[in-house]
Amino acid sequence: MINRGTPHFVGRDPQLEQLHREFQQTDQLVICAIAGMGGVGKTELALQYALNNQHNYPGGLCWFPVRGLDLGTQVVNFARSKLGLTIPDQLEFNQQVEYCWGHWPEGTALIVLDDVPSFSNDYKQRIQPYLPPAQSRFKVLVTSRQRPGASYRRIDLDVLSAEAALELLRKLVGKERIEKELTEAQALCEWLGYLPLGLELVGRYLDIHPNLTIPKVQKRLEKKKLAAKALLYQTEQGDITAQLGVAAAFELSWEDLKDCPEAQKLGCRLSLFAPAPFDWFLVEKCVIETEDEEEWEEEQEELEELRDSFLVNRNLLQLTEQQTYRLHQLIREFFLAKLAQLPEADSYKQSFCQTMVAVAQEIPDTPTLEIIASVNPAIPHLVETATVLTDWLRDEDLIWPLTGLGKFYYGQGIYDQAEVWWKQCLEITRSRLGHHHPVVATSRTNLGLIYHSMGQYQQAEHLNQQALELFKQRLGHHHPLVATSLHNLAALYCSMGSYEQAEHLNQQALELFKHRLGHHHPLVATGLNNLAGLYCSMGRYEQAEHLNQQALELFKQRLGHHHPLVATGLNNLAGLYCSMGRYEQAEHLNQQALELFKHRLGHHHPLVATGLNNLAALYQLMGRYDQAEPLNQQALELFKQRLGHHHPLVATSLNNLAFLYQSMERYDQAEPLLPQALEIAEQMLGSNHPNTVTYRKNLESLRDIKK
Repeated sequence: MINRGTPHFVGRDPQLEQLHREFQQTDQLVICAIAGMGGVGKTELALQYALNNQHNYPGGLCWFPVRGLDLGTQVVNFARSKLGLTIPDQLEFNQQVEYCWGHWPEGTALIVLDDVPSFSNDYKQRIQPYLPPAQSRFKVLVTSRQRPGASYRRIDLDVLSAEAALELLRKLVGKERIEKELTEAQALCEWLGYLPLGLELVGRYLDIHPNLTIPKVQKRLEKKKLAAKALLYQTEQGDITAQLGVAAAFELSWEDLKDCPEAQKLGCRLSLFAPAPFDWFLVEKCVIETEDEEEWEEEQEELEELRDSFLVNRNLLQLTEQQTYRLHQLIREFFLAKLAQLPEADSYKQSFCQTMVAVAQEIPDTPTLEIIASVNPAIPHLVETATVLTDWLRDEDLIWPLTGLGKFYYGQGIYDQAEVWWKQCLEITRSRLGHHHPVVATSRTNLGLIYHSMGQYQQAEHLNQQALELFKQRLGHHHPLVATSLHNLAALYCSMGSYEQAEHLNQQALELFKHRLGHHHPLVATGLNNLAGLYCSMGRYEQAEHLNQQALELFKQRLGHHHPLVATGLNNLAGLYCSMGRYEQAEHLNQQALELFKHRLGHHHPLVATGLNNLAALYQLMGRYDQAEPLNQQALELFKQRLGHHHPLVATSLNNLAFLYQSMERYDQAEPLLPQALEIAEQMLGSNHPNTVTYRKNLESLRDIKK
């Protein structure tokens, strides 16, 4: 987790001593922040402190990069992979992180949080909850551009002293060469603002050009300084001269590429990626246009040569341990400014957008864990496309980056994030394409799905109805998207308890799917599955069973036996058999569905909670109360965690748990649950919804028993 650090570390002994003093506190958790401008050496100071003081931390040193990454996830992953901890899956995420800290190796431990973007609400929500407990054995070292509040121990890191800057140049370039041009070297350090990053880059530049004089270097820097001022955009307070020094140092590296304009252009194209690691194959897709295999391989080799010999070799591009690439944030800003000057800038942005559109189009409605892992590195770059580069998206592609982001989060059950992206999608498509474009209808459809899943049925109904009318108006009554819209509206009405409306729409959608897509399309299976679920709710079990079996076989045939929709089909058929009293068949299918949900979607997906809930209900009917109770409790907690405390499925879970306690004659535990379930149902579903009526009757029955 800890790198070796630079061999040219100078001028920071007082700060190292101050850090050591700050961490001598033994009565409580100590958090110390190193604050300073970009390029001033915050990370290097933290690294050198950690390396020099390993003996003081028998509990270990752990380094977590924070910017753009989730701290809690990193802690859990580190504990699993490096500490060998087995973390109970049933714990909520916050509890999993607490479990990790609670089982950390004995002894004082140093935890470094590198590059915290800010100490505002984002810090309080994404970092603070996952910090170690308030125990004196944990020492937390934070690096950040932003100064934290007065409650933090803080070291404000300034640029190097004139003496230290000169010493750094001596180490980089050679003592004899610097002493020969000492006055000029001092002037160069001053011009660079004594900033470590600028000194490092210029020192390396001098080292690889042994015949270049220091006055010549400074002359080049001074010639470029006006351009340099325009190349750095700095929102935080800091030394203006130092910022100029960094930009000018980058300008030298750019000038060094003048004999290879293709390398310069590649650097500019890389600046279109978000300030996060990216896979190289995405660059290849952006840059290489030929479809001929042999030509493609030749261009691939040329691209690799530009990357390795010109960008990586000159420290303009970083290769990460994960074999991805990234630009330093300031270098990225430098290349962005250069990109704006290129006549090809618009075409480069369009190519980048088309590449990210292709990534978004590969994200399915229900992404599995494997797909999530594979697409996750591209998410920051999809965000960049969806927020910064929309002007360079073609009209026909406009919807895709935002739709892909929505699917990424919706498929994981992270509905609030999906809502953000799909609301933005609706706004952008309406703004550019007008209110009556079919893509706007698709945006409404997606947003309707979110609100349905969130239990906000009235909003979902309004959006679905608008989408359906717009599809009919613009595409005709027999288009597949009309069928999809009918299907979504039918599923919503089923959830709302409006079974007659749902049946009519379901049948329409199913017939249209068959007519336009063929009888064996996966959407036909989805239509069969939903109609079966409706018939089960209506007590028409024989019709439901036939449709369920058809849907399940079609899912297996078209999608494979391990697709999440197969798990949905198994789960629905199990629920039907449970209602029909065929408990043994139901149990087998329930268990299959639950394992498949966990395996493909992860243990914390809302569909896993549904599977747990259904299996618990089955065990209750079978009189296996001891098995039912923990499953009910797991389902309830998972529903609350992923859907919020006021979702209709939370009400269902509360009702089921109360009914279980009633069956076990644990009336005092059952009694507080039913009013909660009834209140949620009345608020979210209305007083006349079948579920609300059931919960009310259950509450009355329980009170009668207790009289």
